Amino acid sequence: MEVSVIGGSQLNLGRIDNAGLCDLRKKLNSSIFNLKNNYSMGCNLVQSRRFLWPSRSAVLSLRASSSAQNQPLVYQKATTNTTIDGTKLYVGLPLDTVSSCNSINHARAIAAGLKALKLLGVDGVELPVWWGVAEQARGKYEWSGCLAIVEMVKSLDLELHVSLCFHASKDPKLPLPEWVSCIGESDPSIYFTDKSGQQYKDCLSLGVDDVPVLDGMTPLEVYKEFLESFKSSFSPFMGSTITGLTIGLGPDGELRYPSQRATSASRIGAGEFQCYDVNMLSQLKQHAEAHGNPLWGLGGPHDAPGYDESPMARGFFAENGGAWENQYGDFFLSWYSSQLLSHGDRVLSMAASTFSDDPVALSGKIPLVHSWSKARSHPSELTAGFYNTAGRDGYGAVAEMFSRNSCQMILPGFDVSEDRQPAESWSSPGTLLAAMQISCRKHKTVVSGQNALPCGAPGCFEQISKNLMGENAVANLFTYQRMGAEFFSPEHFPRFTQFVRSLSELAPLVDDVAAEDEESAESLSGMSMQMQMA
Repeated sequence: MEVSVIGGSQLNLGRIDNAGLCDLRKKLNSSIFNLKNNYSMGCNLVQSRRFLWPSRSAVLSLRASSSAQNQPLVYQKATTNTTIDGTKLYVGLPLDTVSSCNSINHARAIAAGLKALKLLGVDGVELPVWWGVAEQARGKYEWSGCLAIVEMVKSLDLELHVSLCFHASKDPKLPLPEWVSCIGESDPSIYFTDKSGQQYKDCLSLGVDDVPVLDGMTPLEVYKEFLESFKSSFSPFMGSTITGLTIGLGPDGELRYPSQRATSASRIGAGEFQCYDVNMLSQLKQHAEAHGNPLWGLGGPHDAPGYDESPMARGFFAENGGAWENQYGDFFLSWYSSQLLSHGDRVLSMAASTFSDDPVALSGKIPLVHSWSKARSHPSELTAGFYNTAGRDGYGAVAEMFSRNSCQMILPGFDVSEDRQPAESWSSPGTLLAAMQISCRKHKTVVSGQNALPCGAPGCFEQISKNLMGENAVANLFTYQRMGAEFFSPEHFPRFTQFVRSLSELAPLVDDVAAEDEESAESLSGMSMQMQMA
């Protein structure tokens, strides 16, 4: 395959040798570098703080003739993309790709990054779409920023997976819709609540799924309206550019309770149960009365530890004789986990019916709660809502629910290494991930993988490869998180490039920071794109 690069020269991409790769880098990098002189972008409605996203990639280093500055790159579809036994490779776009005023943040950097990923042979990218950005006023949707990104992706013949986020983000700050937060000020029962009365305000409690708390509508009705508006606005791209949708299910988009809210630097805690908002307590009370034990419906376990306490500090999670093993423990944990499972079923079935005639793959995400997984009670998993213990499979029912709704399950933590866990965490991520994959295989649930740490620690790529190709591997898609300044840094991007090559079994090429390319690396490492932030 040949690609026309700035200046009209041709490079054969069917088999890039060392010299060709360096030449391509220099030509591509010059294009991006010269864009900064004419760059202007931002939200006209916002006169707030400015920040820098430095682009420091050694691989995208730039050199070319000044006469070619304004000529576009022309791409043809690569003959083969990066796959392992049918597993596709995607890269996540920045969380704040679309700003709160619906313009594209870091537009030039994202455009350059997309071109680099295309040249590497990556199959596609993942775009977060935020409820708080798209529906800032009740029932009024603004999709212009997202549509612009879809067009950019389409122009490069990449695939796009869209994550529909019904939660908020603290970093970068992307809140829930303002009209929802206003309702929460007067009715805090819409949020998850812990035993001390502290609310978690980054998503709605599953206890209000079917309660008309949002201007006379239930959250599920509002979510469905959101999905229908998205479907109508993006119908020309569904099944072609947009190949998949992830449906937000809770905190950070995951199907779980917000059980981990550490109040200090301590990381030894297993989290707290989140069942103390008015609606959850009402449902627990009804459940206890129906089982003939009304006193069991007054709240969560009285002897469960706090956020920052060791789970062995009190009686509920004790290794031997803990209440988690007795009749009350089974009653509460069965109810608590079933509430989470029912929430996932309601949301995914609603999404499946909404997109039933669209050729896109639906998915949802569950967490890899591996801390304290060596304990018999698996306390961190229990507080997060997964009734998984030494003698009980807590993921089979979850996998079955996903399969029943024809939804793929996204499992994070493919980069988490067993030998990097502190001894005091009682953590065994590899064992837990393998068990979850076995449950998915048993119920014929399609799996997608992600890394847990953005631009991960040394050894993360080896761990990802191991999990993608190991004996329990079932993933059909892996999404690497996430594009940004660190992703394109000289320290990280060469490692990612090697990882991509290893997946596609390409012959080793020159080191991405080889001496002959140091000059061009410096040209990009000094580049900064200044933008406005909503």
